[in-house]
Amino acid sequence: MAVTPQKLIQYKQQGRRITVLTAADYLFAQIMDQAGVDVVLVGDSLAMVTLGYDTTLPVTLEEMLHHAKAVRRGVKQALLVVDLPFLSYQVSLSQAIESAGRILKETGAGGVKLEGGYPAIIDTVAALVQTGMPVLGHIGLTPQAVRRLGYRQQGTTPEAGEQLLAEAIALEQAGAFAIVLEHIPDHVAATISQKLSIPTIGIGAGPDCDGQVLVTADLLGLSDWRPPFAKAYANLRETVQGAVEDFCRDIREGQFPPSSPKG
Repeated sequence: MAVTPQKLIQYKQQGRRITVLTAADYLFAQIMDQAGVDVVLVGDSLAMVTLGYDTTLPVTLEEMLHHAKAVRRGVKQALLVVDLPFLSYQVSLSQAIESAGRILKETGAGGVKLEGGYPAIIDTVAALVQTGMPVLGHIGLTPQAVRRLGYRQQGTTPEAGEQLLAEAIALEQAGAFAIVLEHIPDHVAATISQKLSIPTIGIGAGPDCDGQVLVTADLLGLSDWRPPFAKAYANLRETVQGAVEDFCRDIREGQFPPSSPKG
């Protein structure tokens, strides 16, 4: 049966860890889905991984919709969640409802993700949920705030850790079905995970979250750089580059394609 937000909450209750990976096209989405990933995330990280930008900020809602439609065609069982990109939900509640509604309506996604836990975002989450839209929260290191926060670890002081806990509780109360915890101390993530009845999805937040997410390009060793908390399970960048170099050499040396047998 297909994964739903409600099923993720059941997984937490059962102690079953949740797996989340990113995808930006049909091919990788199909592979993720067939491998049994619980959640396929069309993250705004595609701004950097797929489109070549330096940050997530430039990617547009139209670009997210384009990639999410392709991913949807490859996903049959996993829960598909799509990031709301920068400035597609922060201007007003009506803008957020329209942007999230377009994602769900035009791509067939099962939820949207947005960043932050400050009061205006809590109100936005509540408005989306009341409109019938499943929401995945995201606190800690929030890449859309890179100009203000940088990429440094968040929640490193007792006060900052308490603030993250308060934000997580507020997101749960607003109706979020799960929360991504990015690049925060392990003990802070553990406390948040214990306090909430909804799942926490960690990335650089230690082993005590209810699930883990990675950017698929990092997992496969395709990235030219990856954060220190990511783990590469393969080195496909080297493999792919080697194959391309072999192809180029064979062409230049006249080894490919081989001559057809004379008959």
